[in-house]
Amino acid sequence: MLRSNYKATIHACYAGYITQAVVNSFAPLLFVTFQKEYGIPLAQITFLITFNFGFQLVIDLLSAKFVDKIGWRISIVAAHICAALGLILLGILPNVLSNAFVGLLISVIIYAIGGGLIEVLISPIVEACPTDDKASAMSLLHSFYCWGVVAVTLISTLFFHIFSIHHWPILAFLWAILPIVNGFVFSIVPINTLTEQGKTMSVHQLLFQPLFWMLFVLMICAGASEQAMSQWASAFAESGMHVSKTVADLAGPCLFSFLMGLSRVIHANTHGIDIRKYLIFSALLCIIGYCLASLTSISWIGLAGCGIVGFAVGAMWPGSFSIAARQLPTGGTALFALLALGGDLGCNAGPTLTGMISAASHNNLQAGLLAAIIFPAVMAIMLAVLQKRKAA
Repeated sequence: MLRSNYKATIHACYAGYITQAVVNSFAPLLFVTFQKEYGIPLAQITFLITFNFGFQLVIDLLSAKFVDKIGWRISIVAAHICAALGLILLGILPNVLSNAFVGLLISVIIYAIGGGLIEVLISPIVEACPTDDKASAMSLLHSFYCWGVVAVTLISTLFFHIFSIHHWPILAFLWAILPIVNGFVFSIVPINTLTEQGKTMSVHQLLFQPLFWMLFVLMICAGASEQAMSQWASAFAESGMHVSKTVADLAGPCLFSFLMGLSRVIHANTHGIDIRKYLIFSALLCIIGYCLASLTSISWIGLAGCGIVGFAVGAMWPGSFSIAARQLPTGGTALFALLALGGDLGCNAGPTLTGMISAASHNNLQAGLLAAIIFPAVMAIMLAVLQKRKAA
């Protein structure tokens, strides 16, 4: 029976992260199209990214208070409904409203609500499932976000190639089917609570933990390092590397996400390694990747840098979650919600800074990507501090 089958719950969580990938990666494939079709400037395109992750950030903050009261099941089903509705409206509103940008913005806000709730809930739902190796399960879970981005990129690119880019609204409707179906699945699968009621740390208690704030900064840097490249990978490859739309999508976000997913699978199957040292190595590798992407005019070197960043950031988000789960085992939903808040704050800050610097540099995306090096650099410093704290 489905209610007694926690494998079904975990599989629904995998599909939940694929839904999250659709929410975050479908629209970026269309950034250049939005510029050409609706005459929307780069600065406003940047604003779409800011609103997406900004609203996810607000949901992260609010959910630390209301998710436990409403219940995980109702919240996760509502998340999928919002994701589906936002995608459907994405294909409708820009073409029926007099101001296409407003239509895009409304759609982004709605599916961002769903994305924020999914980010907060999926990890603790898996953590609460009766699995043997929590760290491996967490890393494998997060790899499905990457495979989702790869699937979105490949399927969307194939669709655009066969039916042309101008029929993208139809594809938005088709992608909305996934959250509709998965929302129904979440309404019937078993869902455990993470800890017994009354035994978890409150938001107030977490905020007075110095370790929490160090973890919070890690999550900001992890999200920023990942999304500064991920959100702009297609546009970077298309305009900065001067390749075709199809090649841009395959060699940009698709390569990035494939290598990020591969990194997470490797991390899930690696035991006995010091995660702090591993993440320091990842942050340094990330810096190298950003330098290659931003400081060269040779297309294949720039795209290689994009891929290196994808591999480097793979372990950052789940690795930070794993450190948090070990160091603050009674953090409960509040911990996951606040860490997701930090991650989404980074997801907002990274691509926003990249877009702003690019716009200020006469739409030079390489200049924006160079500025994004600050995030893995800060992460490396913070991890060194954590490592020293552990040794003390």
